[in-house]
This record gives sequence, C-alpha cells and structure tokens, in this order.
Amino acid sequence: MKAVQASAFGDSSVLSLVELPSSEPGPGEIRVRVHAAGVNPVEVYIRNGGYAAYDPGLPYVPGFDAAGVVDAVGAGVDCAVGDRVFVASRDTGTYAEYVVADASSVWPLPAGVSFAQGASLGIPGLAAHRALFERGGLKAGEQVLVHGASGAVGYLAVQLARAAGASVIGTAGSDEGLAAVRDLGVPVVDHRAPDQYDQIKALTGGHGVDLIVEMLANENLVDDFTCLATFGRIVVVGNRGALEFNPRLVMGKDADIRGVANWNASPAARATALGDLAAKLADGSLVPRVGREFPLAEAAAAQDYVMTSKALGKVVLTIG
Repeated sequence: MKAVQASAFGDSSVLSLVELPSSEPGPGEIRVRVHAAGVNPVEVYIRNGGYAAYDPGLPYVPGFDAAGVVDAVGAGVDCAVGDRVFVASRDTGTYAEYVVADASSVWPLPAGVSFAQGASLGIPGLAAHRALFERGGLKAGEQVLVHGASGAVGYLAVQLARAAGASVIGTAGSDEGLAAVRDLGVPVVDHRAPDQYDQIKALTGGHGVDLIVEMLANENLVDDFTCLATFGRIVVVGNRGALEFNPRLVMGKDADIRGVANWNASPAARATALGDLAAKLADGSLVPRVGREFPLAEAAAAQDYVMTSKALGKVVLTIG
C-alpha cells in the first residue's frame, strides 16, 4: 500500500510517500480501505519530536482520523466488509491506503456524509465534545463562547453546544470564517476587532459567558476574563506558547481553568463521546466542515498548511 512515513522527527521534510505492506486485522480489529484522512495540528507536534503525550517511535505513519470502507475484519467484530465507516484511532497510521484500527475506534458513516467529512470528525469532534461536556460541564441555557469557531474543533463545538440547548457566540478571524460561523445561526465576533470582548459581553446582556472553549490560550486567556461570568469556566483546547498570568483573575470570579487532551480520555469517555458524535452525524444535527483537501503525496504541504491561520474547517488528505 502507499503510505506517508516519517523517518525522523523534524520539519515536514521528514515525510515521504513509501510502499508498505498492509497488516491483517487481529481479534477485535478492523481494516479500513481509506478514502480520506484528516490532518490535525497534533500530528505536527508529534512529528516535531518531544511531544510528551505520545511517542510513536520511528519510523511511523502519521494520522489518527480517517474515513473509508471496511476491507477486512478480525474475530469478534460486529461489522461487515463493505460498510462505510469513520475512524478515530488511538494510534497513528491513517495517512495510508489502508489502516488497521481497534473496533472501538471505528464508527458507521451515514450514506449522506462524504468520506472527507467523516475524516473531519475524530480528533476535533472528541476534543469539542469533551471540552463542552466532560470538562466544561455545559448545561442547557448557559452562554458559551467558542473561540476559533471556524476551525475544525470550533465548528463542531458550536453545533454540539447549540444541540445541548446553550446560547452560543463564536469568534473567527477572516471574512470567510465569519461567514461560515454565521451560517450556523449564531452571532459571531471578529477576533481581529480591538473591542471584541466588549462585543461579546454585550451579546450576553452584560452577564458574561459561562463557558469559554479556548483554542489559543497563550493569546486569549488573560483577555477571556473580561467577558467571563462569575463562576465561569474556561476549557483550554489549544495553546502555542507561554504567557504571563495573574491568578487573581481566577480568584476574582471564582472561575475555573480546565485543560482537555484526548489522550487522557478513558475508554468509557471516548465511547460516550464518539457514540454521541456518530448519532448526531446520522440524524443530521452535526455537519463537519471540510476545508482544503490535499492528495496523499502532498501530506507535508498539508501539515504545513494546517498550522497557518488560513486553515478553515478540517484539512483532509484524499486517497484513491
């Protein structure tokens, strides 16, 4: 099979297209013929080396998200060859024509959902779901701010929060991103505007937001407190650097700052979140946004692109 392999840790030049044997599924495993694979920032962090939460060893095939068709099944698996599925794997390997994954990582893909959309669900959907519910404790009627709502995680978080009965405000930083979030039916604030936090608080009638899903904590965390309600929570999904922070901000509002990392999810929590995502995908209440698509051979360019501010929705590799 054709696959993208990282031969060393470093920049995107360590990625190359190679021929590798495809593995047979063991008991409780499923082999999927991949039609699309998702590209996530976490795969760049791992490729750069020194990512504490996950060490794939060398060489390795990157990627956790995919969608395609079941090609072979191991013993004890309740699905059939030919089923359309999406993959949210705990292990790397989806930048390839075939991937073998544990059956708990493979979920039905409805007929009306494209393979690219299916590959846009695993990592970002799990992060969005856990940020809102497991870590954020979201309740119906609360006010939620989703930073970076036009991105892969944020776009799903907006839809999940609305479905849970919350009032949602999104932010985005481009005209295209603002339009995409507005099309979801929620108010959206341009985070390039110097008064963005005043606008956000005004949208809550001065109350402030009860929960913030934070995608870039090193830039936004301090300012988030200007629009956070008393007893509010901030869940940090993304961060790209250090910052100077005064803990009195937390004390002054009896606030909580919580982190979320998919690696820490228990098997039960993963199953709950992925099951809910699959159900909402099936009933049409959750629609992943596909951004730019790259062919498998251009995985290096795709990883470079996903780290830029141009990336809207999910960056996807097409494999066929």
